[in-house]
Amino acid sequence: MSNGPIQEASVALHTNFRPPQLAVIVPSYNERGNIELLYEKVALALGDTPWEMIVVDDNSPDGTADVVNELSRVYANIRCVRRFGRRGLASACVEGMAVTAAPYVAVIDADHQHDETILPKMLAEAQNGADLVVGSRFAEGGSAGDGLSATRLSGSNLANRLAGMIAGQAVSDPMSGFFLMRREAALEAAPKLASDGFKILIDLIVTSARMGKPLKIAEVPYTFRPRHAGESKMNPLIVIQYLGLWVSKMTAGALPPSFLLFGLVGGTGVVVHLAALALFTSIFGQDFVVSQIAATLIAMAWNFVLNNNLTYADRKLKGTRLITGFLSFCAICALGGIANISVANAIYQWDHQTFVAGLSGAIMSSVFNYAVTRAFTWK
Repeated sequence: MSNGPIQEASVALHTNFRPPQLAVIVPSYNERGNIELLYEKVALALGDTPWEMIVVDDNSPDGTADVVNELSRVYANIRCVRRFGRRGLASACVEGMAVTAAPYVAVIDADHQHDETILPKMLAEAQNGADLVVGSRFAEGGSAGDGLSATRLSGSNLANRLAGMIAGQAVSDPMSGFFLMRREAALEAAPKLASDGFKILIDLIVTSARMGKPLKIAEVPYTFRPRHAGESKMNPLIVIQYLGLWVSKMTAGALPPSFLLFGLVGGTGVVVHLAALALFTSIFGQDFVVSQIAATLIAMAWNFVLNNNLTYADRKLKGTRLITGFLSFCAICALGGIANISVANAIYQWDHQTFVAGLSGAIMSSVFNYAVTRAFTWK
């Protein structure tokens, strides 16, 4: 085969090509006003280091993905992974890590609160042997700065204390969303990480340790900055998701992170059921059986809507699937009710302890409903 222009162009391309040593993963949702400036800041910070930026966008309605795609026409080292029907910071980080060949990966928020100028120091620490390098607000020399309100700072401190209980290693800022690590170490832990988590760092630390491969951790201090543009994603749901992750890790994974939220939704359903029962018997004057059936259906609908919008927001049912999902949810909960009665009755016949029997039945039906609806309704 003779040397033609195509071969010559290929040789020139490979001669000039420098494979990235670092992939900067940016999970995003409605960050249109932040992406271009973030790219420029990271490019300035990393200088001659071969790197690429991977923006993992959860199909932002503000057109974040369009901005990234326009930038990729100008810069060869930025690209977008646009996700449809999937949401969540932790899973976005994992998908970004999985699509790069760079030996090191960094996770940074799109909102400019993390200090990109410390990326070279973080990379140097990793190249010197650290498996994981944490950008820390609370290590000596670091600060929460003006990036957190007093309320959020208090909440962050509490979350860090809770995280320290399960980390098993001394980490000053286990709730940091800014870190850099070896890609191989990240992907080794990835299959066992909670896909619906909001904070992935603590999950990586705990999961790696429980796999018998504790990470060698280094920290680089920085000052947390105010958000540049857009709105914060922090809300009560994220707090509950974090608590769910914490409970999951405290129980060595026996309880999935979403089980806590599912259980809380079920608790509100009990209140709705009792309120509806009182309404139909006292206000509408219906007999107990009719009132109980109506209250049960209302509570089921309440639980389904909340679970669809909160517990399973990342796989939310829409259109015709919303109807079929509701029907399957009701059918499964009816089976869970039968399981509840059967288990409670069996235990009561065994030791005649009403409270123990009732609690056992309730736990049985809750676990059954969670596992089966997750597998079939929100599969």
